[in-house]
Amino acid sequence: MRVLGLVPARGGSRGVPRKNLRSLVGRPLLAYTAEAALAAVRLDRVVLSTDDPEIAAVGEELGLDVPFMRPAELATDDAPTLPVIQHALSALAASGDCYDAVCLLQPTTPFRPVGAVDGCVQLLETSGADTVISVRATPSHLHPQWAFIADADGFLALACGAGAPPPRRQLLPPAYHRDGAVYVVRRKTVESGTLFGERVAGCVLTGAPAVNIDEAEDWDRAERWLLRNGCPDALDMDAGDRTPRVVR
Repeated sequence: MRVLGLVPARGGSRGVPRKNLRSLVGRPLLAYTAEAALAAVRLDRVVLSTDDPEIAAVGEELGLDVPFMRPAELATDDAPTLPVIQHALSALAASGDCYDAVCLLQPTTPFRPVGAVDGCVQLLETSGADTVISVRATPSHLHPQWAFIADADGFLALACGAGAPPPRRQLLPPAYHRDGAVYVVRRKTVESGTLFGERVAGCVLTGAPAVNIDEAEDWDRAERWLLRNGCPDALDMDAGDRTPRVVR
């Protein structure tokens, strides 16, 4: 199975201006994802998708391929991710470079434990899933069976649709939330117009924190963690656990 590593990094950003190039503890934010992508052995090629010449230049310095520039209409604040992936696959296919799957690695989620990328690719290949995503275990106090939503009258109802929540934490089934670090999607799933398809499997990550940098406070959190723990060794998984657990 040929897998394309795709790093999407547009020039615009509202919450943290120019965040993909901004220095995070001495390195551009983009560098953390580039390093993880290039260290993965299951990616056949790692391509940067950007509309910004400066980001393209930095990406090339970091070792990423930049075979095309992303169209401006796919680099707006409200541009969805799926057309960006479809554009990359089509642009590469036009030059005869075709892939069975694409691994999306967003620079705004800079912390990926060692083995996360390869673990997700391996799971896609062995599970028969349409998509594999990296996930984290959901804390019990945020469990979906204990979550409420307000109805049209303002009254609360369980989000899961049950009549009553489980009375004890021990009765809650395992729950997971996506952390945004890794998405691996089959090409046929992308071509069908979705990132998820009908069968989604998850790689459970531990170790480095799940940080998705959208706002200034997210940046501050990532910076504090790096300054406290150091890098790059801090991105290793917990001691003795370098293989992501899987859920299907």
